[in-house]
Order: sequence, then C-alpha cells, then structure tokens
Amino acid sequence: MASAKKPDSGKAIGEPAGKSSSPYLVLARKYRPLDFSAMIGQDAMVQTLSNAFKTGRIHHAFILTGVRGVGKTTTARILARAFNYVGKDGPQPTLDLSTPGEHCEAIIEGRHVDVIEMDAASNTGIDDVREIIDSVRYGPVSAPYKVYIIDEVHMLSRQAFNGLLKTLEEPPPYVKFIFATTEIRKVPVTILSRCQRFDLRRIPPDTMSTYLQQLLEKEGLSADADAMSMIVRAGEGSVRDCLSLLDQAIAFGDGKITGEAVQSMLGLADRSKTIDLFTAVMQGDVPQVLDVARALYDAGADPQVLIADLAELTHLVTRMKAVAETADDHALTPDERTRGAELASRLSMRALTRAWQMLQSGLNEVTHAANAMQAAEMVLIRLAYAADMPTPDELIAKLSDMEHATPAPASPSLPPASSSGHVSRASGGASAVSQARAQPRQADPQPDRPAVPSPQSFADLIALSEEHRDLVVKHALETYIRPLSFEPGRMRIGLTDDADVSIVSTINARLQSWTGRTWMISVDNVQDGPATIAETRQRQQQDSHSEAAADPLVRAVLDAFPKSKIVNVRVRDAAPLPAPDAGFADDDDPDQEEDI
Repeated sequence: MASAKKPDSGKAIGEPAGKSSSPYLVLARKYRPLDFSAMIGQDAMVQTLSNAFKTGRIHHAFILTGVRGVGKTTTARILARAFNYVGKDGPQPTLDLSTPGEHCEAIIEGRHVDVIEMDAASNTGIDDVREIIDSVRYGPVSAPYKVYIIDEVHMLSRQAFNGLLKTLEEPPPYVKFIFATTEIRKVPVTILSRCQRFDLRRIPPDTMSTYLQQLLEKEGLSADADAMSMIVRAGEGSVRDCLSLLDQAIAFGDGKITGEAVQSMLGLADRSKTIDLFTAVMQGDVPQVLDVARALYDAGADPQVLIADLAELTHLVTRMKAVAETADDHALTPDERTRGAELASRLSMRALTRAWQMLQSGLNEVTHAANAMQAAEMVLIRLAYAADMPTPDELIAKLSDMEHATPAPASPSLPPASSSGHVSRASGGASAVSQARAQPRQADPQPDRPAVPSPQSFADLIALSEEHRDLVVKHALETYIRPLSFEPGRMRIGLTDDADVSIVSTINARLQSWTGRTWMISVDNVQDGPATIAETRQRQQQDSHSEAAADPLVRAVLDAFPKSKIVNVRVRDAAPLPAPDAGFADDDDPDQEEDI
C-alpha cells in the first residue's frame, strides 16, 4: 500500500543505516501519486474524470486497463479518495485533493473499512463474489461511499462474473466499483457494457525521462544521458518498471548512475558497438562482424540480447528511413540519432526488411540452440552474406539491362521509319501488318554472323527457342499463341485471352536476332481458332488416359485397387511377339514394361 508520508519525508538514498530506524521505501512506493496532479502520461483520463466530477455525472462502475505499471491501482485509490472526500463543508466528491480530507489518510494507508481491495488472482470463485454481493446490502460505516477495488479482474471465473452482473448493473446508490486489468479482452462484454472504461497509455519516453530526472533531483542524485535512455527503453513505458530499474541502478553503482553501470546491470551490449556490428553486417564484412560480436560477448553481452539489439536497431533505422522525425526521440542516444540517420540514408528499404526477417528467424534459433553464441555467429554470417545480394526484381532488372546493352536490330514495335516492320492486333480477322518503307541500303544487323536456317514450321520455331534456352519465348509459343499460318519470314497467329500482346514484339525481336532476317507477324482476333500447343498436348493426354482406362486389363487393375489412378500413359512402337520357346520376358527388360 502507498505510504501516507510525503515524498520528501522518505529516507534519503545513500544515507547510513544508523541515521534512521525506518525501513527503506522503494522509489515506486515512495513517489506513488496521491492525486491526479502528480500523475503523468494520462491526461485524457484525468480530463474526463475532472469534467465528470465537476458536473456531478459520476458513474457507479469503472474499469481501468493498460500494461503493467502505468497507474491502474493508483488511479483506483485516488478515485476512492475522491468519492469519499469530506472537507470542512461536509461530504463533497472532488478531484481537488490538495487538502487531505477526513478519510484520505486511512484510504492512502489501506486501512479504511469502507474501501475494500480484492485481488481477483487469488479470489477467483463465485464464493468470493458472493461475499461482495452480500456485503453490498449494508451501507458504508463512516465514509459517504462503499468502494470495491478489484485488481486483475479478468482472473475471475465465468460463474463469478455472472454472479456479479445484476449487482454491477443496479448497485445501491452508496456503492462504487473500480476494476483494474491488464487483459481487457478476457473480461466478458456483459461486464464491460456496465462499466465506464479508461485505457491507460504507456508513458512516452520524453515524459518518462523528465519524470525520472525530477525524482533524482529530489534524491540528490544524477544520471548520465545514456544511462537514463537505457532505463527508459528497458522500462517500456511502465513507470513502476522504470523506478524499479532506477532503484537497482542506484544500488549497483553505489549512487553513481552511469551508462557503463546500467549496461552491465541489464546485460546489454554497448550501443555504439551494436551500431558498429550492424554496419559491418550490412557491408558484408564477415571478419569484422565476428570480431565485434566476440568482443561484445566477452564484455558480457548475452547472445540472445545481441541478436535482439540488432533487430531493434534494424527497426529503428527502418523507421528513420520511413519517418525522418524518428531521430528526434529523446530516448535515443547521440550515436543512434546521428549514425542511425546515416545508415537510413545509405540502406535500401528492401535490405532493411530482409535483415529484419532474418534476425527474427535467427532470434528463435539462438533461443533454442545448445550453444547460443555459435548460433548467433551463424546468424550474423548468414546475414552478412545476404546483405549485398540483389533482390529478385533487382536481379531481373540487371539481366534486362545486360540484354538491352547487347547490339541488336531495332524492335519492330517501335514507330521510327528505320524499323523493319510493324506489329499490331487487327480486328475482324484482317491482317494488321504494314511493311515499313524500304531503305535503299539496309545493312545486315550482324554481317559477320553465319547464316542460320530459318524455321520451316511452327514446331521448328519452338525448337529454335529451346535451342537458345529462351524459356519465356518457348512458354509463350506453346501457351499463348494459336498458329494460323506459317512460312519462313512470315507468320499469322492468334492470341489467347490471357496473353500479353507485348509478347509478339518480343518474339519478333528474338526471331530477327536468331535468324538474321526480317520477320512479319500478323495478329488476328479469332474467337475459335486452332488450339495452342499446350491445349493440344492436354487434349491428347486426356484422350490417352481415357483410352487406357477403357482397356479391360487396366480397368481390372483400377477395380482391384480403388484408390489407384492413371498418372501417365506412354506410347511405344509395337514389338514382335516372342517366339514360342522364348519363355517369359525378364522383369528388367524395359521393352516389356507397362507404364500406366
């Protein structure tokens, strides 16, 4: 419970034990706010409650939610004081608690008979709630209101919640309920609908830093900026966590709070060294990576914390790249602000997101590895080698640039007069090829190239694309092209509905490059044209499967094995029957095998 003593009356830190017989009071209890004027980071809630008390619109049930240490229980006790404030003018609920009321001291010390605090984690059953329901019938002993504070209310059982519903909805006028929970989603909707809800936020880093500095001034102590940043970051927006860490740092450094002391206390890696490690990793400098990682490990950094710090730095640099104002965060160290912004300007977003994914996967490996440091080094080596690897789209772009850099005749899809032909899609089946105006002297694009026989059929064209290992053109010819007519140097085709018309220009350019001659390709819009090569193969496969399934022997096999199916049918030339004295064929003879 919070002490009734004022903050300045506590025993000073570092004071010899002989000077005071009172036990040491931790900072989290010594500086627990006694009213909303001393509470930080919850301005929206304070404003709402202040207006409600001024207008007299005070709800009978409240639920406070938020992460640990943001002030839920403190808020509940302040509200209990506000409900039961009795001043010189008598009972008057108010949030102006600067002057202690008649019941304030007893409520602060946790000994007031009309303010009942219950921990739902240890009182979860319907019997515990039944005691509340029974006691609600009786009015307060001395205070204006009977206040029930139930902490970690989400721990109540389903029966306990159900038993509380009716009383919570229509309590006597002298009863107030205040619930606190860190797991608001576990509280039934029927309970939430009967309460006024307040979400307590994490305390911002700059607000937390200012608050801790003020506390240190009251204690007659000081702390390095780096040390304060580490404590605020480790506290994750929780006032209680930050004060506990500050208490520990004071004890660890014997009253001197330095960055090195806090770093050693928390088992953190040196922030500047972490940035050095990240820089070496993203540069692919494996020897430097291993040297820095080993130095951090020898200095006491935990391998799991090392990878986690790299992931945190990756997230920070990514945020700086996306939002430059991130560098203004007061919780950042000077190295993080300057060098982090420099890294954000140099690294691509793709490299950062890839590093994040690999570090998250590596963190799981390090956590479950038998030797954590070995696993961490393997993660760093893998990341260093992947840092300078191009992404798939970057690799495709590089290959495309190399291809365009190779001298080749102008693409037939370009409009200048020097183009050798024009390709476009025609309508109504009419040809769309218009021969460009011939040049008086048109040189061979590659005069020294040996003559290549032109393909004589569409099948020859597919074979030519396969010979040049151009899988894109081969796939397009087989899947998207409907051959209508073909002769050397001229081709009339149709396209499937899902074909990209730009593939025609690509095929034309490839043909000119492969054969050294001009090709004219006309595209007709045909609805029911001939099948593509892929469609023909699929139809033939279906026919062969149907024919095989109709065979009596195959049918008998399928019936004998209900879950069997025909996966492939291979057609081979008919072989002469064996001589009568030849006997049975050997099982390993491939000519005698059946492939079904």
